[in-house]
Amino acid sequence: MVKKINLYKNYNIKKSDKGSIILIGSFDGLHIGHRKLFERAKKLKIKKKIKIGVYTFDPIPKMFFSKNLKNYRISNLNEKIKIFQKLDVDFVINQKFNRKFSKIQCHDFIKKILIGKIGMKYIYASNNFKFGNKREGDVKLLQNQQKKYNYKVIKPSPLIIKNKMISSSLIRKLLQEGELDTANKYLKRLWTVEGVIKKGRQLGKTIGFPTCNIEMQNYVIAKLGVYAVKVSLMTNKKNYKGIANLGIRPTFNKKKILLEVNIFNFNKTIYGKRIRVEFVKFIRGEKKFKNISSLRKQIKLDINKAKKFN
Repeated sequence: MVKKINLYKNYNIKKSDKGSIILIGSFDGLHIGHRKLFERAKKLKIKKKIKIGVYTFDPIPKMFFSKNLKNYRISNLNEKIKIFQKLDVDFVINQKFNRKFSKIQCHDFIKKILIGKIGMKYIYASNNFKFGNKREGDVKLLQNQQKKYNYKVIKPSPLIIKNKMISSSLIRKLLQEGELDTANKYLKRLWTVEGVIKKGRQLGKTIGFPTCNIEMQNYVIAKLGVYAVKVSLMTNKKNYKGIANLGIRPTFNKKKILLEVNIFNFNKTIYGKRIRVEFVKFIRGEKKFKNISSLRKQIKLDINKAKKFN
């Protein structure tokens, strides 16, 4: 049975969710470093017999302040909620991050929101967490105020593997460099993109390989190329195997980055439907072919490879 999570759009939460352990941050990707933090919080939850809540932000603050930063997010909220359920989280505050919220003074954020509205008893905050107007608040300020407001700050140590700190930035870099296997290992799952299928010019269909086309929205752009994938329709949850091309389709002289998914043994029309694409294996980088015949021949080879990994 899937655990039910109370999802809030702001800090006005139910009385029954107050007085909890709060984990605060963007938690983009929810990688194994994040999971280590949640495992630690779960032990405290059992010991103190209180709930765990996540206070996260949408959009990611870095995206809000850097308007030109379009393709950055590793996971969307749907994906995060699924993982939070597995990590025994009781409620999530998905705070709308806007100009008004960013102007809240750091002392007011602690006094009026974290204490006044949420009533936290414990807070997990990393060293690089900043909050309040001009990002003036930090973990040191949270620690300085803990006796005054009767809460405790828990500052997690980062997870280091092979002299590298496991972070959302590292995951993005690995995806961009085509190191999908390592990225998936650190995510502890397959990297996933969700989107609505758009009707395109049906170029894939004309060469014998019909595709579902998805815009990448604000997802990080992984290395352009061909991937073995798993696909599921959000309506019936049925899983399919397939192959995907993430790129600009240079053979057709296109410029816009698109995710084109060919689902094996599937012939239904699903325009406008929402699908979930899990990236299993990076097969090859994107390249321009001299003609359609060469492209068709390569696609057949790619499909044979993809079927081995799926």
